[in-house]
Amino acid sequence: MTSGEIRQAYLDFFTSSPRNHKRIDAAPLVLHDDPTTLFTSAGMQPLVPYLKGEPHPSGSKRLVNSQPSFRTQDIEEVGDNRHITFFEMLGNWSFGDYFKDEQLFWVWEFLTKELGLSKERLFVTIFEGAPKIPKDEESEKIWRSFGVSDDHIRPYDASKNWWSRSGNPDQMSIGDIGGPDSEIFFDL
Repeated sequence: MTSGEIRQAYLDFFTSSPRNHKRIDAAPLVLHDDPTTLFTSAGMQPLVPYLKGEPHPSGSKRLVNSQPSFRTQDIEEVGDNRHITFFEMLGNWSFGDYFKDEQLFWVWEFLTKELGLSKERLFVTIFEGAPKIPKDEESEKIWRSFGVSDDHIRPYDASKNWWSRSGNPDQMSIGDIGGPDSEIFFDL
């Protein structure tokens, strides 16, 4: 499959029933209404007001998009097999409508059923915890329920498995959004 076919399959998967997400256009790479950053660096960045509770103009609590992003915070790692500066982030978003059970199930279903990727070649990461925040045992339990073996579940620290504007749970302040994330890797 080409990258365009994968993008379209992802968008179609999340707009179809029973997921019923509303597809939204990508935000510009340079956000005109966000003075905190020069470039859109993550798929969630243009959606911050809605993740904080503002209603989305579409009226939907479920959105899906493909967001071009430009990242420099991990520039020293660019050039290995995982880090690049410009890419598109495929995202499905829930504004208080569903959480990890549905999210992880749907992305697993997309990868293994829609794309036909071998479960044995998929590895997942979970947040290992931080001094003030516990390990993400909920995601670990969900991954195991799909048959992901212990040796395919990797706990990572906040530098790899935490998303927020600060990038670190210890640097978050009141009003910030963020939390542990879980990533999926295909063993080439």
